[in-house]
Amino acid sequence: MPSSSSAVPDSDRSAASSLWRDVDFRRLWVGQTASQLGEHTSLVVLPLFAVLTLNAGAGQLGALRAVGQAPILLLSLLAGAWVDRWRTRTLMVLTDAGRALVLGAAAVAGLLGGLGLPALLVVAFAVGALSVFFDVAYQASLVRLVERDQLVRGNSALEGSRSAAQIGGPALGGALVSVLSAPAAVAFSAVSFALSFLSIRRIGHRESLPERSERPPRVWRRIHEGLRFVAKDTSLRTVCLASAAFQFFFAAVMTVYLLLLPRDLHLPGTVVGLALAATGPGALLGSLLAARLPSRFGYGAVLVSAAAIGDGVFLFVQALHGSSAVTVPALLAVNFVFGTCGQLVNVTVMAIRQTVTPAGMQGRAAATINFAGMGMTPVGSLLGGSLAEVWGTRTSLLTTAAGMLLSPALMALSPLARLGRTLPAPPATPAPPA
Repeated sequence: MPSSSSAVPDSDRSAASSLWRDVDFRRLWVGQTASQLGEHTSLVVLPLFAVLTLNAGAGQLGALRAVGQAPILLLSLLAGAWVDRWRTRTLMVLTDAGRALVLGAAAVAGLLGGLGLPALLVVAFAVGALSVFFDVAYQASLVRLVERDQLVRGNSALEGSRSAAQIGGPALGGALVSVLSAPAAVAFSAVSFALSFLSIRRIGHRESLPERSERPPRVWRRIHEGLRFVAKDTSLRTVCLASAAFQFFFAAVMTVYLLLLPRDLHLPGTVVGLALAATGPGALLGSLLAARLPSRFGYGAVLVSAAAIGDGVFLFVQALHGSSAVTVPALLAVNFVFGTCGQLVNVTVMAIRQTVTPAGMQGRAAATINFAGMGMTPVGSLLGGSLAEVWGTRTSLLTTAAGMLLSPALMALSPLARLGRTLPAPPATPAPPA
């Protein structure tokens, strides 16, 4: 009878060990964790400050979230073109520094009583714009840092760091707003981005950039190349459509959700943060499962089933009534399931995208998918706020949560659902244009 240690193949243990022995990967991991902690704290702090301190209505909250998400639509493609020609470390360091400065200034303005809704909109847009460049660069950085056979484990580790940030960020942000002040919570986010800056700045790996032609094509031509590449690949095209459907309805769901929790369910900011933070432990579990389940049950089966369960769980939220002794555990369970399944989908999709994309197209492929998917979030946020004003929070939440199921349906009807236990062989890098 084999020992329990033999359940994990020696090759898997060796790959995981060699990955963590890489000092630069550890620095990327630490920087990513700090950056995500700052981002997830600010995503809760700014809306809660608007609702609880500025008495923002449903339409104003939807506008605030839309302004913060608008840079995804406006800048993703440009970010992809830049990332494929420049070092990801440089872009990540600059965007971390920018976010730290913007949020640091916002914290000072809040302490002086000048952090009104107009200033909040400016802060949300600036942080969102810098985050677009950081996110595209970070998604391309792993491909340049590790071997392709380490991508799934590398993504699992990095997504695990995001899970840790999801655990601490919302809960800490809600607690800081309730116990101390919104400026204190904003200052914490600024410090987190500063720590990310210091860690990523120490990465010493010299990135191998794609070969450049003597006369590089104009940026719009490079953007067009990325759009065409994703559109021609069946798997990436489906990922785009499914991501667009999910992000559109999820943005609407979250706008309504952030109204329902404090106003309909009468939950204080600390409890709202705690409920949202339950996504983090679930995502941590999802990261661990993502390193094993696809190779055991098949990438397609895991992708479709996890998306259907994770998206469908929000259908139960609108039915919650009664005391917090009942609603809070139910909300924790919903967010935990969503976090677990959502992370399974994230890691699996990222591994598929990185594997089927040549090195010279990584930034543009990531940016195109971000543009098609996350670009829909401003519209979804505005829709969520509008529906909540007209239909009320419960009906709006049920409607938008049902819409999220369009995403797994699209994947189930595509070749993605038929992917087996191994990913396709990586394509050759195309020659640079003359």
